[in-house]
Amino acid sequence: MHGVSAGTTEPTATAGAATGRAARAAAVRELPVRDSEEAWTPEELAQVRSELMSEVDRLTRQLDDATSSFSALVRSSGEGSGDDQVDHGATTAGREHEMTIVNNARDLLEQTQRALVRMSSGAYGVCESCSGAVGKARLQAFPRVTLCMPCKSRAERR
Repeated sequence: MHGVSAGTTEPTATAGAATGRAARAAAVRELPVRDSEEAWTPEELAQVRSELMSEVDRLTRQLDDATSSFSALVRSSGEGSGDDQVDHGATTAGREHEMTIVNNARDLLEQTQRALVRMSSGAYGVCESCSGAVGKARLQAFPRVTLCMPCKSRAERR
């Protein structure tokens, strides 16, 4: 396996932050790639990191909006004490839909934040099941993944 150190792509902000990043970069091993793939370049890692950070911002806003919508729906559902069964069913379906949106946004946000942590720690690109390379192309297509294709296939068959 060969690659580029994950710590080399972080922008410098302050001298203290730069020192912390340098220490982390020294501790981080190279990101693995499959034998048929080229090593990660600092630019490629910066692009993936930027996409993940943008996704964190987008998902945080989406989660806030969905949580507000869900809270409003829950508050308003108690106001119609004379609702018939159809109205009650529609309200329940709406609540469940909003709750699903909140849960999905929360899950994606956690996965995205976890990918950023894995990138900073040097675990990005390492399969959590077999410790092999997840694959650069797979990570570029799906930056949150934590399993290589064979392990993911095995997990889906279970």
